[in-house]
Parts: sequence; C-alpha cells; structure tokens
Amino acid sequence: MVAKHKQGGSSKVQVVRTGRDKALEATIMQIERQFGKGSIMRLGEGPTCQEVGIIPTGSIGLDKALGIGGVPRGRIVEIFGPESSGKTTLVLHIIANAQKGGGLAAFVDAEHA
Repeated sequence: MVAKHKQGGSSKVQVVRTGRDKALEATIMQIERQFGKGSIMRLGEGPTCQEVGIIPTGSIGLDKALGIGGVPRGRIVEIFGPESSGKTTLVLHIIANAQKGGGLAAFVDAEHA
C-alpha cells in the first residue's frame, strides 16, 4: 500500500507494507527460487516489449498483414481454416524459411491425430 503525506508544499510517498504485501513478496521469491528469475513478475515491471525474431511466411502480403513480417520465432503458432484453404502449404513454406535461417521447426498435425 502507498500512503502520501504532504509536508510544507512537498509531497512524500511512504510505502506501508501490510501482511498481505509481505506474503505476496515471499510467494514471488519462492517462485523465483524454484523456477528462476523472471518466471513471475508484477504487472508494469520490467521490459514492456520483448524483441522476438521472425520467420517469413513466404507471402509478402501475409507477412505485411501479420504486422511483424512473419510468424514469431520460438513461439507456438496455430494455423486453422477451412478444408483446402492452404494451411499445410503455408506451414511447409514457414518451415522451409525457418530451416533456411538455420532453425528447427516442428509440424504437428492435430487434424489427423
């Protein structure tokens, strides 16, 4: 909890720690010890935008529509749509572009599982 006090025209910010705040801090420290630093953070702390590499889709129009120039590298991307709409072709192009860049990619077909 944050308490504000005014003294002589200037305002001081004093942090008052409640039992709830202490318990929350202890929980965060325990999670960071168990899972590593950065595994949990408070909203608004740390970097707001993380730089992520991209893999081009092979379609300039689609890359532009996605807003970042392709699909994000190191993320799970779900592609869905109606039958015979080009989903598999798109995925194979993305995998080829990932491999051209020296990366690894996996194609998981959940439709025929």
